Amino acid sequence: LMLNTQLDHLVVMAADLDSGVRWCEQTLGVSPSAGGEHPLMGTHNRLVKVASCGFEDAYLEIIALKPDLQPTLAAGRKRWFDFDDATVMQKIEQDGPQLMHWVARTSDLEAACSAWMALGIDRGPGIAASRKTAHGLLQWQITVREDGARLFDGCLPTLIQWGDVHPAQTMDDSGVGLVGLSMVHPQAERIRRALDAAGIERVQVQRGAARLQAELHTPKGRVLL
Repeated sequence: LMLNTQLDHLVVMAADLDSGVRWCEQTLGVSPSAGGEHPLMGTHNRLVKVASCGFEDAYLEIIALKPDLQPTLAAGRKRWFDFDDATVMQKIEQDGPQLMHWVARTSDLEAACSAWMALGIDRGPGIAASRKTAHGLLQWQITVREDGARLFDGCLPTLIQWGDVHPAQTMDDSGVGLVGLSMVHPQAERIRRALDAAGIERVQVQRGAARLQAELHTPKGRVLL
């Protein structure tokens, strides 16, 4: 079975959404479009469409905790993307908003998770999530471990399977396009095997100190995140 899995969106984590918006305007030269709230996780986001040839329907998500939004997660579970990890949050507080992770959409979430489980990688169960938008309710299944970990320093993607609607379909063209995503990691071979098992192509992996890097074509020229 060949799984159809590809880059869905880049995750830029911010200490708060306002600083994330300012970062976007300064770094990419565009203002992000409206996102929404994730009641399950107590987070909210703003979005930038970065779709390009080879990265159809790709977007960049600026995400932060929403102080007055109490997550509805089951007790003992941690929030997605390491938002409950003090070290990760400290890094963002100190160094500002940054590319911390990415999400890949797949045609069969269960099969992709099983393929990774066979490699000894537990990406976590698929949980149902949703958020209200001006265009109606967005619904999806997304893998979130109980410990909320991104895994491999954020290099191994979280997996998502969208419902009937994909958010990029209603996003305005931003003038920003994704050129490529690459990563460096001490466990490059394991990551490469996992990406291959899920059918993910067009992502470069090499061995070295952990780093995730996206190259974007923007109104300000080429930008590396």
